[in-house]
Amino acid sequence: MSIRVSDIVKVRTRHPEAIGEAAARRARRPLIGDSGRLMIIAADHPGRGALAVGDRELAMANRADLLERLCLALSRPGVDGVLATADILDDLLLLGALDDKVVIGSMNRGGLAGAAFEMDDRFTGYRPQDLDRFGFDAGKLLLRIDYSDPGSLATLDAAARAIDAMAARRLPVFVEPFISRRVGGKVRNDLSAEAVTRSIAIASGLAGTSAYTWLKVPVTEDPRDMAAVMETSTLPAVLLGGEVGPTAEDQAGAYERWAKALRLPTVQGLVVGRSLLYPADGDVATAVDTAVGLL
Repeated sequence: MSIRVSDIVKVRTRHPEAIGEAAARRARRPLIGDSGRLMIIAADHPGRGALAVGDRELAMANRADLLERLCLALSRPGVDGVLATADILDDLLLLGALDDKVVIGSMNRGGLAGAAFEMDDRFTGYRPQDLDRFGFDAGKLLLRIDYSDPGSLATLDAAARAIDAMAARRLPVFVEPFISRRVGGKVRNDLSAEAVTRSIAIASGLAGTSAYTWLKVPVTEDPRDMAAVMETSTLPAVLLGGEVGPTAEDQAGAYERWAKALRLPTVQGLVVGRSLLYPADGDVATAVDTAVGLL
């Protein structure tokens, strides 16, 4: 039985077992539905301390507001599922928002935004056994590689072992690779065609099998480079939304870039978060419907 957002704390306090019970009775579906494409709403940013949307530093900090936006997005036709950390997915289970949806658990959130150890992105979120126990459909891991930071090696090693463990359970894992570097003390992802190509090649070669590995890739700085970039691997891929500017024109430009990249043969869908949950005009439903229309 689903509850209201205002009742979540009461249930968590008095009946924490309700989360596991909701997971056990959740109606499941195949990863790929009738459309042959995936439209996933991402909401794992808070687990890494990344709460900003544009110039609003704490936009994602109000949990009730975030949950209401997520429930609205998940209710829109064509939305296949959600990617989030355990706290958010537990809330959505209690709200009854995950039936017949693809549920992807976020696995490594240790590389906190702005931390000195950001590139040592340890697996502090879902473990493969957790995703299996809860009956979730896939996992996602972030793989940022800074050639000048030894912490990236620890992340690479942990990522490979996580992919092995997911494959042993026949669970898909979405790997989000970047070549990154520090600029003015902040980690920046390199979206040049060469860097994205290199990151895809590295991610594709991890672990003892790639049978259950998907890629979650950004659109390159010059969208015209995407066709050549996506020839780097035969692994199925989804596009990540990334940062989108604060204006309606910025949003329209993002839709155009996504639409062109979605025509490429290995690209199977979209995983988009903040730009759809917190669009410039505040209209979540329209933003989500527009993104779904691109598929």
